[in-house]
Amino acid sequence: MLTILKNLRNDERGVTAIEYGLIAAFIAVIIIAGVKAIGTGLSSTFNTVSTSL
Repeated sequence: MLTILKNLRNDERGVTAIEYGLIAAFIAVIIIAGVKAIGTGLSSTFNTVSTSL
């Protein structure tokens, strides 16, 4: 039983998975913010063109 607990304490696979999950979430937030900013600018441009026509 003690050996199992020692092995569990030294196992870092779960920590790595959590780190990768956090990195993926951070990248997703950056992409969403970028798309939203581009979408707002694009909408403004289309409105300007529509008004001009």
